[in-house]
Amino acid sequence: MGARASLERDSVKRHRLSDGDVSVSILNLGCITQDWRVPLGEERIPVVLGYASPQDYLHNPNFLGPIAGRVANRIENASFAIDGERFDLVANEGDHCLHGGPLGIGKRLWEMSPDGDKAVQLNLRSEHGDQGFPGRVDFEVTISLAGNTLTYDMRAKVDRPTPINLAQHSYYNLMGGSEEITRHRLCLAAESITQTDSQNIANGQTQTVSGTRYDFTSSKELLTADPSALGYDHNFVLSHASPCTAKVTAPNGLSLRLETDQPCLQFYSASKLQSWHPPLSGQTHAPFYGLCLEPQGYPNAVNIPTFPTTIVTPDHPYRQLLKVSICAE
Repeated sequence: MGARASLERDSVKRHRLSDGDVSVSILNLGCITQDWRVPLGEERIPVVLGYASPQDYLHNPNFLGPIAGRVANRIENASFAIDGERFDLVANEGDHCLHGGPLGIGKRLWEMSPDGDKAVQLNLRSEHGDQGFPGRVDFEVTISLAGNTLTYDMRAKVDRPTPINLAQHSYYNLMGGSEEITRHRLCLAAESITQTDSQNIANGQTQTVSGTRYDFTSSKELLTADPSALGYDHNFVLSHASPCTAKVTAPNGLSLRLETDQPCLQFYSASKLQSWHPPLSGQTHAPFYGLCLEPQGYPNAVNIPTFPTTIVTPDHPYRQLLKVSICAE
């Protein structure tokens, strides 16, 4: 309660990046991408879902726009061990830990250092024991805009071995958020997904996407791939066959291209999205009105020895580079 009260007493700050007709608003709260506008004809279209007021992000249960962590995705039973030492985390999704816990780094105020209208650097120190995680971590995120490309450069230095697995968590809607994303087309360079149990916890197994509704190796309209509206909240294992990991196209002619150096990507079709606060003008916040493309390491890897590790050490600091480009084709 004390931490939350302290957070609410501080002001949420916003910095606007711009290059030509493209603009992006970044918050110091969780490195949130609040608003991203791109030109289409005579209009400037908002391509990420956002709340109209920065202060409303203090209550952001759907994780609109932040850098999620320390460890994105779900950690089974909110616990893990390193070299035989057990660490118990703060659970925030049933018995499990989601996106770093109830006060993960996506819900914290960062130090913001603007670099003109093209870049902004954000820094956060997370102390040993924060949300139950071991080690002190110094996070640094630089967000820069060049033309129609937004780059997220995420780094972390630690003082002892600890898991780090960050994920940028914007909800994209290339139609401006005025209609469902079911008519968007998606292409993903991924030939398998990580299997999960009934609580969406990765179990250490993978399965091929061939012949399933998870096969986006060629571009597919989401309505065609998912006609029963079951939705997606699945982690895809990337093949990195080309620099473009994911491509999304919308009926209005806008397209998104995503490049990442991460081994996996969580695709979420916002089946549980709710309207918590007044949205940006013209947007609807409801199920299937956004899609998340979250590059990251393997989920629940701290509890699955066969998955590539997400443990970071003082000798091997963390870095993730993500580039997202949105423009009219």
